[in-house]
Amino acid sequence: MAGKRVTNPAGSSNDLRGDVLRVLGVLKVATADQIQRIASPHLTYRHTTKPTASEQKTARTASHAGALSDLRKHGLAENGGTSRAGESLRNLTTKGLEAASYELGRPLTEMGSTARGAGSSGATHPMAVNETVIAMLRPKPDLELLTNEPAEAKLAAQAAVDAPRGIGTIASYATEVPLPATGTWGAPGKGGAQADIVLTAAQAGIPLLFIEVDNCHETAEEIAAKLAKYHRFFKRQIKDTDGKDKPMWRTRWLAYADEGETPHPPVLFVFNHIGARDPNRTIPRLQELTRPLWAGQMTTGGYHSYDKKIPIVATGLRNLREHGPNGPVFLRFGRTQMQPLRDAIGNPRRDAAIAREREEMKVRQEEYQEQLRRATEQKRAEHEARRPVCADCGAKLPDDRWKAAEAYPKPAPRWHPTLCRPCEEKTVAAADQAERDRLEAEAAETAERARGWRSRFRPGQAP
Repeated sequence: MAGKRVTNPAGSSNDLRGDVLRVLGVLKVATADQIQRIASPHLTYRHTTKPTASEQKTARTASHAGALSDLRKHGLAENGGTSRAGESLRNLTTKGLEAASYELGRPLTEMGSTARGAGSSGATHPMAVNETVIAMLRPKPDLELLTNEPAEAKLAAQAAVDAPRGIGTIASYATEVPLPATGTWGAPGKGGAQADIVLTAAQAGIPLLFIEVDNCHETAEEIAAKLAKYHRFFKRQIKDTDGKDKPMWRTRWLAYADEGETPHPPVLFVFNHIGARDPNRTIPRLQELTRPLWAGQMTTGGYHSYDKKIPIVATGLRNLREHGPNGPVFLRFGRTQMQPLRDAIGNPRRDAAIAREREEMKVRQEEYQEQLRRATEQKRAEHEARRPVCADCGAKLPDDRWKAAEAYPKPAPRWHPTLCRPCEEKTVAAADQAERDRLEAEAAETAERARGWRSRFRPGQAP
């Protein structure tokens, strides 16, 4: 224990330090409170008997604060200033970012920057990005770790467990991801965008989602310009390893094309209303400015086709926190009703139409198969009706006998086309026996004549 204390003076465990590395590897800069809420959500419901909220927060974040202290001793993390709320900010060093890449299983080239200096002005945007990730994740507390807590804390934790789940794990998210319209992934050129958050959670039905967090400081025109950069990036083609051109984004992320069309990946805007801009005014104006990017074409099937279009969705951070990604708080540009995230970024009408077409096709195939079955049965019945029967016993002739009888209709001594095989064998056997009887009779008659002839002459006499 003394050796561990010397190595890690705060006494943090390997698991705790790994949790911190994973969270900071994704968020880049965060408070101990945000790290705790993601990595150990059960701690949110501990220490609730402390007299003040400040003391409660200090107690529940103590273990992760200790892990941060130990990581700082090892040169993996550092203090990054303070947030506008006065909380200490932490970020990784270059060495820490490399360690986080191992924890997350990501190439170091995809880890982004260390975010050093992000807290020099309060890090209001990174804090909003972090809160968006937490609202999307909705981490569930482990109730088994709260058995000794007060009833009120258990009830609150149970409510969190019973609430709709979030999407993915912390490893499903990435922040500050460059989207190069020119240049390369590692050295983006001018004219590209940088995604605040990229979510990849195919297991949750969202293979790829780009998220932009806006603190309501930007105008609709400025946001529209950012979406134009997204569009440039989505259209960019490069040669893949097979030598064929494909969208650049598909060389990094996996997202299946819809049947019959290839829409661009969806973009979600999360508005955190702390700035002077009113999102209720910004969103309608933004829809008008970006209509060519998202507007679909009505098809004869009664749904819109969004081939080569960007599904653009908007929500508020407050609503996202309260309802999560499964709540009806997302507005898809071009639609009037609020929807859950998966419906908002998808095309439910098209899915329903395709499902109906498949069902109709299935019914048609079943009807066709039934027609084939009936035709086969009718043909078989007609075939059976023409099948000849044995002239002797009346049994139906088998196919091979029937074919042979049609090929050789003329009877022969050992071939009887109107008889079945057993009756033919009996007939042939009877004919053979009759022939043997005839030959025996002839032989007997011949022998009798010979005896009579010999009896007419005595030995030594001339005939």
